[in-house]
Amino acid sequence: MFNSPLKQYLLVTGNYWTFTVTDGALRMLVVLHFHQLGYSPLAIASLFLFYEFFGVVTNLCGGYLGARIGLNRTMNIGLGLQVAALAMLLVPSDTLSVAWVMLAQAISGIAKDLNKMSAKSAIKTLVPPDAQSKLFRWVALLTGSKNALKGVGFFIGSLLLTLWGFHSAILSLVAVLTMVWLFSLCCLTQELGKAKNKPKFSQIFSKSRAINQLSAARLFLFGARDVWFVIALPVYLTQQLQWDHYQVGSFLALWIIGYGVVQTLAPMIIATKQVPDGKSAFTWALALVSVPVFIALALYYQLPNDLSLIIGLLIFGALFAINSSLHSFLIVDYADRDAVSLDIGFYYMANASGRLIGTLLSGLVFEKFGLIACLLISSLFILIAALISRDLPRHNNQIKTKVT
Repeated sequence: MFNSPLKQYLLVTGNYWTFTVTDGALRMLVVLHFHQLGYSPLAIASLFLFYEFFGVVTNLCGGYLGARIGLNRTMNIGLGLQVAALAMLLVPSDTLSVAWVMLAQAISGIAKDLNKMSAKSAIKTLVPPDAQSKLFRWVALLTGSKNALKGVGFFIGSLLLTLWGFHSAILSLVAVLTMVWLFSLCCLTQELGKAKNKPKFSQIFSKSRAINQLSAARLFLFGARDVWFVIALPVYLTQQLQWDHYQVGSFLALWIIGYGVVQTLAPMIIATKQVPDGKSAFTWALALVSVPVFIALALYYQLPNDLSLIIGLLIFGALFAINSSLHSFLIVDYADRDAVSLDIGFYYMANASGRLIGTLLSGLVFEKFGLIACLLISSLFILIAALISRDLPRHNNQIKTKVT
């Protein structure tokens, strides 16, 4: 019933979507619950350090694993690990220590990146090599829908925390994801993404100059987002603007959903007759550089804080979504078809590294210097990403230029 490659891919995508909802809900539950308990921004950021760090490790090794055993198995391993991570948070509140939450988040980080790598890699195997426009649309749809659902997860997490409390909210997520995992174990069997020739472990590091450059740009791009969005922004909204948990969660959820919609529509927004290339990545990154600076200036000169943040976030979200969608297409386009999970795993290792750096700086810089400093660092990171993107291959260049 589910044996065709397309149906198998749809199952992978459905798993990825469900996982994304629970992951977004968990993120909001942890941030808001531990802020409610009186944890500092830096302490809250530390809860996610292992999540991001093990995302780096997983992406580096997960691509190798997917090429060896198939993307269906890496997907199921990821779902099972997320169930375990959620279940770890069901212990009594008085035993829910920082170390225990960090360990649960480490397992969740491994699970998340196994799922992401599996879904992003599978799409390369289903699109003909000469159908780059179609590949861009499919990647944009997958990436955009995922982020929209992450926004739904933010909303669900804040709502469940408000209505049911932390423990009951986690229990409901465990129940839903367990059912999805069991269904996946029964139905997800196709050997998607399994390399014809078993790769050696030394091949986890990319030999492609284009992939290395794109990965470096991705690191700074996502560090630029998370340095102010992950910890600093929700805590600022709670402390300075006196928003309650439901308001914070709902606002961030709507932002993420809109961000996902723009990602999905990126092929139409760019509206170019040619398939996007390195010049596109450079141009759109430059367009984003000034946005955090303008938000910081608005806050510094004490313009209405809530209005400045909302308008600034809308502009930042739209431009960042296009940048992210372009990057997601370029890595799938650049990746070697027979070892796609290796190249994509390496790329998302850089993505996770950027998130790790951004998360740490978000708590540390916000606690010491405030939101304005986080925004200025964000703009600097975007500028670095743009400068790196300037040298990415263009249509008249050879994409698979090897590192010498």
